[in-house]
Amino acid sequence: MSATVVGGGLAGSEAAWALAERAVRVTLYEMRPVKMTAAHQTDRLAELVCSNSFKSVELSNAHGLLKAEMRRLGSIVLEAADAACVPGGAALAVDRLAFSRGVHDRVTGHPNVTLVREEVTDLSSPSVVATGPLTSDALAAAIARRLAATSLAFFDAIAPIVAADSLDHERLFRASRYGKGGGDDYLNAPLTEAQYDAFVTALRTGEQYQPHHEFDKTSTPYFEGCLPVEEMAARGRDVLRFGPMKPVGLVDPRAPQPPRAGARGQGQEAYAVVQLRQEDRAGQMWNLVGFQTRLKVPEQQRILRTIPGLERAEFLRYGSIHRNAYINAPRALTGHLSAKDDPLLLFAGQITGVEGYTESAATGMLAGINLARLLAGEPPLVPPATTMLGALYRYLQAADPDHFQPMNANFGLLEPLEAPVRDKARKRELLVERALAEMDAFAAVVNAERGSGNAERGPASSVPRSAFHVPR
Repeated sequence: MSATVVGGGLAGSEAAWALAERAVRVTLYEMRPVKMTAAHQTDRLAELVCSNSFKSVELSNAHGLLKAEMRRLGSIVLEAADAACVPGGAALAVDRLAFSRGVHDRVTGHPNVTLVREEVTDLSSPSVVATGPLTSDALAAAIARRLAATSLAFFDAIAPIVAADSLDHERLFRASRYGKGGGDDYLNAPLTEAQYDAFVTALRTGEQYQPHHEFDKTSTPYFEGCLPVEEMAARGRDVLRFGPMKPVGLVDPRAPQPPRAGARGQGQEAYAVVQLRQEDRAGQMWNLVGFQTRLKVPEQQRILRTIPGLERAEFLRYGSIHRNAYINAPRALTGHLSAKDDPLLLFAGQITGVEGYTESAATGMLAGINLARLLAGEPPLVPPATTMLGALYRYLQAADPDHFQPMNANFGLLEPLEAPVRDKARKRELLVERALAEMDAFAAVVNAERGSGNAERGPASSVPRSAFHVPR
């Protein structure tokens, strides 16, 4: 058996690995470095072009639950992330170079995978198309022709990175929100109310990059989970303070505690806080968390250096903007994310309308699993909507196609519990318990098809295979 995977990002790498592990000979096409994108800088597989964080690992968080499900299916992306992790509080943050190198070496070293450096400009099957938000114009046109559907698009902005030795650490304090993780994994820049108001005004008036291509000049919605900071500032004075600059759970131990009855300890929360997250193992690079931006480079230098502690910041990477295109999945794709006229032509990753690293990688895994099943004469399977992965697939099938927007993993996607539970923490515990039990049952079916046993093994389950059939 043989198949093609187009795109060497997170989803494509997972798809190629899942197929190869099931004795399918894979030709993996990646156009870099023959043809580069506006955001990538290397030719490695699984290069992270935005944040270096895979978000939370806690099971009480939707992203943490999705990771736990992916581990049960044998995620090579999470294996590489674990090996390349850097301090990130409750988040799985990685050294991006070590991470991509780890995925690249594992995938290209598999005897069933052949990497071809070439742009693909047309569709064929059997294949998984996982070219992501920066799909080349030629392939995007081929997809639009084949699916008879117009792709939507939005802007996806990249946050700046600064050098640690250029920061004024006397003006910063170390802490993780609510003391999670190591308790002091982040650098924090506290702002007074006056400093915050001046900063918001500067963002509102800063000169922004204006797209030069007609495609980018059309009416293009932002993804609400990745808004540029200047867009948030424009939406209202306190939007940033309740978003990436929220001070809740970050106590500055140097700040005098206001006198009040029964007060203990020391320190207090600032009016607003800018958090910086470690980018590399050596701690030389720090990312401005949530500070994706469309500001021009001189404006980034001017405005971001008004943040306390960043007055002399050296920018190792400036924030930037790039097009992000995706398919209207509810209108154009089947329940297992294939073309409606060809079940062997599957799509995976952000191009399907999921948003986020783990979400993209997870759909790549399932696409590879299902293409291998189809090639073996078996029907595709999707976990139930009681799991986070299954709930994402349900959203991609059942969302209103007239108002379709990309989606992150979140507990609101899950099938509700049969009996209502008022306590929020207990409700999430029950949702997680149910999801992992269902994923254990699903993994027991699909992992039995693998040639090696890298996935976490769950207990045997009596859930029938019919529970995993793709809805029509």
